[in-house]
Amino acid sequence: MHNDLIERRDLVAKHDLDRLLPSSAVSGEPAGPHQLADLADIANREIPGVNVSEAGLVQFLRDDPESIFAFQREGKLLGGVAFLYLNGRGHDALLLDGIDLKNPSREFLARSNEGVSAIYTWALAGYGRAAIGLGNVAAYLRRPRFICADYFAQPSTSAGGDLLAALGFKPVASFQPNLWCYERPRNRLPIRMPGSVLSAGSFSDARH
Repeated sequence: MHNDLIERRDLVAKHDLDRLLPSSAVSGEPAGPHQLADLADIANREIPGVNVSEAGLVQFLRDDPESIFAFQREGKLLGGVAFLYLNGRGHDALLLDGIDLKNPSREFLARSNEGVSAIYTWALAGYGRAAIGLGNVAAYLRRPRFICADYFAQPSTSAGGDLLAALGFKPVASFQPNLWCYERPRNRLPIRMPGSVLSAGSFSDARH
């Protein structure tokens, strides 16, 4: 994952991804077909070594209408983010470095009416204040279809790693090189405290 949004990582610094608030200043909504040509241009301009075509994004969107999001401010397109929604087999293949992330086999992808096992950040590109729109995307991906799926990404620069770290991602042990994971709050194991340190009234005050 590489993106020019890292220049604005201070806008989301030290904010857990699932606790980012939606923004009214910058939207982050599912992209429409009319935006794909411009999104392809932004990706090719902002992500070194990437060659994304409008036709490729059309197919991407056709396979899953919720897979691409566009960031807009006052009607101006600032960038976007695309995800691969993996099923259980795809999740395992990701960790085992057994999936072609540039051209994944359909057998690894969740159907559009199917719950998602893992969310892979396929591409993220933008400029200006586009990063603010991540709060809107995060809110959308708290819907039932996605809520149990951890996020995965591969930063291509140290600054990209800084952005992921600010959002709560951590490097994860896997055969997939440089894979980072954001564990959804409901998937995190609770911290077990010795019973002797809990007072009779302290348990009801726990938030996490």
